[in-house]
Amino acid sequence: MQQTKISLDESQLDFLNSYRELGFKDKSSLVRTAIQEFIRSFERQKLAKSAKLYAEVYKEDEDLRLLTDSAIQGWHNELD
Repeated sequence: MQQTKISLDESQLDFLNSYRELGFKDKSSLVRTAIQEFIRSFERQKLAKSAKLYAEVYKEDEDLRLLTDSAIQGWHNELD
């Protein structure tokens, strides 16, 4: 695993030093877990933003709504 040097303020360092009480085997595992959680949160935010943009496009594009409706009708007909 690669290493890096980072700077922390006092409260962040206090939190990092409480890794055992938080259930981590060492400081590195706490930091890796925190970074993974941040990545997941960031990806969820990107997905939500993308979904909102698609919803706006869908709302404003009548042709797209008609195409979607026709595809849904075809799908429903196949289920019957």
